[in-house]
Amino acid sequence: MKTIKGPGIFLAQFAGDTAPFHSLDAIAGWAASLGYKGVQIPSWDTRLIDLKRAAESKTYCDEIKGTLANHSLEITELSTHLQGQLVAVHPAYDAGFDGFAAPEVRGNPVARQQWAVQQLHHAAKASANLGLTAHATFSGALAWPYLYSWPPRPAGLIEEAFDELARRWRPILDAFDAVGVDVGYEIHPGEDLHDGVSYEMFLERVNNHPRACLLYDPSHFVLQQLDYLTYIDHYHERIKLFHVKDAEFNPTGKQGVYGGFQSWINRAGRFRSLGDGQVDFKAIFSKMAQYDFPGWAVLEWECCIKHPEDGAREGARFIADHIIRVADRAFDDFAAGGADVAANRRMLGIG
Repeated sequence: MKTIKGPGIFLAQFAGDTAPFHSLDAIAGWAASLGYKGVQIPSWDTRLIDLKRAAESKTYCDEIKGTLANHSLEITELSTHLQGQLVAVHPAYDAGFDGFAAPEVRGNPVARQQWAVQQLHHAAKASANLGLTAHATFSGALAWPYLYSWPPRPAGLIEEAFDELARRWRPILDAFDAVGVDVGYEIHPGEDLHDGVSYEMFLERVNNHPRACLLYDPSHFVLQQLDYLTYIDHYHERIKLFHVKDAEFNPTGKQGVYGGFQSWINRAGRFRSLGDGQVDFKAIFSKMAQYDFPGWAVLEWECCIKHPEDGAREGARFIADHIIRVADRAFDDFAAGGADVAANRRMLGIG
């Protein structure tokens, strides 16, 4: 068995224009001071990384790794959540997602999608140059506006959406395969890949591509009321990344899973800082250890109540306390009698 690496922290929710969050060196020092051992870097944030340069220059990537090493940190993974979202955008969301793209392609859905695909190709090469084995992203969505089937969906609508999603992603998956990096889709409401069934629909259409893997985040399953522990049993071979994020679901007589168009703090389902929600992390970390999860336990902070710096400080200790140093021998080895074929046959009455 493998001991999970960590704690790591996803920097997307912390990067900013003021110290110590305004540069990779500064934010690395802050993260290390809290006890983190790894950082997951949002590739769209130019304060932290130049993605195109990282794709083209191994020397630049070595400089990034050196900056982090000065603080005894490693890169856990790169993330293209925003760019992955733009690989597939339903027209209803054009205005909402346009801000995720480079200014020169905004207002042009075709150019924006091409830009997003190129960003994923850069991410594949950059990940390889950094010595990484997994990458975090979103799938994007064409079918999401038709999630609740009223009026009834026309026959073939969802199938066509997933056929197109697979068509767009297959060359990207091949690019990641060429450099030996897994693509971990964060299964997330708002994405066409939002639960196990939708992931399997996609996986079938990319012919079970070996790089079409998963980022596991139990918080999104609490909000959907999906069994996040059995999910690990189903998909552990495909889970390559792990966001450690807490959540709670408190339905009332007025509100349930859909949230009633309320702000996060007023929803029945809401994200919380680690330890403040309902996720059974002891069971999750046990299952991850049982199945030899090969990667990092990475904090993603998204809490509607607690200050982010408090969530980050508490989260480092929370993750460290939950990582299981796996056993290197069986607990009953002391009573083992050794291997003896003749004795075994006698014990079975067949000697």
